[in-house]
Amino acid sequence: MHKTVPVPKMARLLLIILIPILLAMLFPVYIIFLKSPPPLPEMDYNAWWGPTSLKEKQDKSIKPFKVSFDNLMVKDLKDRIKRSRSFTPPLEGIGFEYGFNTNQLPSWLKYWSEEYNFTAREAFFNQYPHFKTNIQGMDIHFIRVTPKVPSGVQVVPLLLIHGWPGSVREFYEAIPLLTAVSKDRDFAIELIIPSLPGYGFSDPAVRPGLGAAEVAIVMRNLMHRIGYKKFYIQGGDWGSIVNTYLATIFPKEVLGFHSNLAFLRSSTATLMTFIGSFYPSLIVDPELADWMYPLKEKYAYLLEETGYMHIQATKPDTVAAGLNDSPAGLLAYILEKFSTWTKREYRQKADGGLLTSWTKEKLIDNLMLYWSTKSIVTSCRLYSETFNSRHTALRLDDIPSPVPTWVLQAKYELSYQPPSIMKLKFPNLINTTVVHDGGHFFAFEMPQVFAEDVLKAITAFRKLPSNQKTEL
Repeated sequence: MHKTVPVPKMARLLLIILIPILLAMLFPVYIIFLKSPPPLPEMDYNAWWGPTSLKEKQDKSIKPFKVSFDNLMVKDLKDRIKRSRSFTPPLEGIGFEYGFNTNQLPSWLKYWSEEYNFTAREAFFNQYPHFKTNIQGMDIHFIRVTPKVPSGVQVVPLLLIHGWPGSVREFYEAIPLLTAVSKDRDFAIELIIPSLPGYGFSDPAVRPGLGAAEVAIVMRNLMHRIGYKKFYIQGGDWGSIVNTYLATIFPKEVLGFHSNLAFLRSSTATLMTFIGSFYPSLIVDPELADWMYPLKEKYAYLLEETGYMHIQATKPDTVAAGLNDSPAGLLAYILEKFSTWTKREYRQKADGGLLTSWTKEKLIDNLMLYWSTKSIVTSCRLYSETFNSRHTALRLDDIPSPVPTWVLQAKYELSYQPPSIMKLKFPNLINTTVVHDGGHFFAFEMPQVFAEDVLKAITAFRKLPSNQKTEL
C-alpha cells in the first residue's frame, strides 16, 4: 500500500536540501561584495635590517657611486668559464622544453669571456648618475636621472622598480624616453631607479623578515631621503608586488601607480577566477577570455614555469650556492627565463628565441649585475621572505588601495587578470592598456611602447579631479 509523506516532513526535507544550496550560492556574493576588508596591519617603518653594530652610527648621506668591473673579478670569471665541465647533451629534438639547451651554452660562454667588452659596458652603465644611501641599515643603490626643463614645466618623481631575474638594466633604453621634455606635456619625469635590497649593488638584509611589504617601506623611506614625500610608482614582477604594497600602506603618498604586471593574490580574486571558468563573460572581455581560460591549460602552464619559485620560496640558499659559483649555471638559470617568459613558443626553439628581442650584450649586462655583486643568493631570498605564513598573515592583498592605477597588459605575460578582478584591489583603476605583443620583461623588450604608456598614465593621473588624487 502506497504511503503519502506528510506535508510538514516533506517541507523539512526540502529545507534540509535547499538551505545548503542557497548558502553555497550566497557565499560567493558575501565574499565578493559584503565581506569587509581587514585593517591595515601594524608595521615597523624603521625596522633595522643591517648589522646591529651600525645602528647607533647611522650615515644618512647620499653618496655618488660608480659601477666597476674590476680586473680581479673579470679574471676570475674568465677562469671559471675556461674551467667549465663539458655539458650533458640535450635530448634529441628538444629546444628549451627541459630548460636551457646545453648545446647553446658554449657560444654564450665564449661571448661572455672573449667578446663582451667589460670596460665599455662599465662605461655604459655609468652614463647615468648612480648613488647609494643607507636605509634601515642597508646601503641602497639607485640611479637618479633628472631632466633639465624650461620654465612652466614641472618635474615629477617616478619610482621605477625592477624584478627577478631582472635588474636596473631593464630600464636603460626607456630612460631617455621617459625623461624627455615635450612641448605637449607640462611636466617631465625625474626617475629614481633603485636596486632592490639584496639585488645588484644594494645590500641584503642580515636577518630574516625582509619580505615584499617590508621592501615597500624601504622604497618609501628612500624616496623620503631623496626629498620626495609624494611620488608616482611603476613596476613589473617584484616591482609590481612591492609597489602594490607601497600603494596599500602609504596611499596618501602615492600619486599614481602604473604596472605592467598587476596581479591580485586573494581569496576573492581566486573565487572570481573560478566562477569565470564556468561563465567567462561575467569576468572577462570575451575577446580576451583565451588569455585567462581554460583554467586547466593556464594552470598547467604556470605549474611548468614556476618550479623555480617553489625552490626559491623554500630553500633559496641551496640552489643559489651553485649559481653563485658557476657562470654557466647562472647564465642557464637566468636566460632560460628570458626565453620562455618572453614567448611561450620559444620553448620549442633550439636557441630559445633569445636573440629575437635582445642582443647577447644586453642579456650579459643583466647577468653582470648578479655575477659581479655575488647577489644571486640574496636575490632569491625575497621569495622565501614573501611567500610564507608570516607575510601572508598581513593580508595586504585583501585591503583595497584608493591610489589611481593604470595597468599595461602584454599578450605573452605569464598570467592575466581582467579589470573586474583588479578593481577589487584598485577601485580607482583609470585604464588598462592591452598590448597584443610583448612578454614579462616588457620595459626591456619594448621600451618605446612601455615609455609611451607610462607617460600617458601620468598625464591621466595629473588630470584627475582633486577628489581622486593627491596633489604633488
